[in-house]
Amino acid sequence: MALRAVYARATAHNSIEQAASDLRAWLSWARRCRLEPFKKLAATLKERFDAVVRGMVDHRSNAFVEAMNGLLQQAKRAARGFRTSQNFIAIAYLRMSKLKHLPASPFAPAMPT
Repeated sequence: MALRAVYARATAHNSIEQAASDLRAWLSWARRCRLEPFKKLAATLKERFDAVVRGMVDHRSNAFVEAMNGLLQQAKRAARGFRTSQNFIAIAYLRMSKLKHLPASPFAPAMPT
């Protein structure tokens, strides 16, 4: 069974026991596989087995954290001219806060009337 199928079954059944059983079967196959990346992945999943099973059943993802990291990287690029780390932190908060009622930018072109 492919790892994608193991995840699909775990989310469909919503059972920790079923997810753990299927993941153990996949880990057994991966450890015997001749491909080194699969062996390395199996070792990593075995180290974090309980957390992986809970994540499969709870439908958790790190997409939100990755999106925040992207926004931070944009803020870091924009803050190159600032003098202190406090200014970078201020820009990061400003960009990531998604404020709606900010005054209009003085640098934006005026709207024709």
